[in-house]
Amino acid sequence: MIGFFMAKETEKDIDYRLMRSIQNGDMVAFNELVERYKNRLMNVIGRMLSSPDEAEDIVQETFIRVYQHRQSFNFKHCFSTWIYTIGLNLARNELRKRKRFKHYDIDEMQGNEAEFAVDPKLPSRLPQVLSKAIEELPEKYRVAFMLRDIQELAYDEVAKVLDIPLGTVKSRVNRARMMLREKLQPRLESHNALSKSTLLPVSLL
Repeated sequence: MIGFFMAKETEKDIDYRLMRSIQNGDMVAFNELVERYKNRLMNVIGRMLSSPDEAEDIVQETFIRVYQHRQSFNFKHCFSTWIYTIGLNLARNELRKRKRFKHYDIDEMQGNEAEFAVDPKLPSRLPQVLSKAIEELPEKYRVAFMLRDIQELAYDEVAKVLDIPLGTVKSRVNRARMMLREKLQPRLESHNALSKSTLLPVSLL
């Protein structure tokens, strides 16, 4: 009966439990952590870099850094904030090396989009249309939108990851939503798939 009244373990609780085990050298816990975050990281980093192979390398390096610096993790902070910060910093460094950190060829990304899980009532081509629309957003809006509306990080977490003020995060996310609505609203309205009060009806696998 005691277990019946125990509070459900939150996402943060799971991360903390795994990190404590990892700090004690538990590789099973580390593998579980990798499984929890590898797709989330790929979804964000894959849209910053020009190829899935490059993104995969960055994601792998992110987990290496996490393990190498496991003892320095501060349990006062969210693990998700920490790992996204590491991954995005590595991705930005890669872009700087190729002198593409401000502008890069979106055409190179065509055909490399992450898959979407979408309401089956939506038009069959919507995943591709939405994916393309997101990729065409300027980088600063795209990353903020991905972290907030796709990965569902809290606004303050996004602010910490991107190292920008909270108000700037909200402004970028709202601007990204507005730009996407301008591109997608005619198609979505015809299927009752988008409202002004809700997030986009899409989540990444």
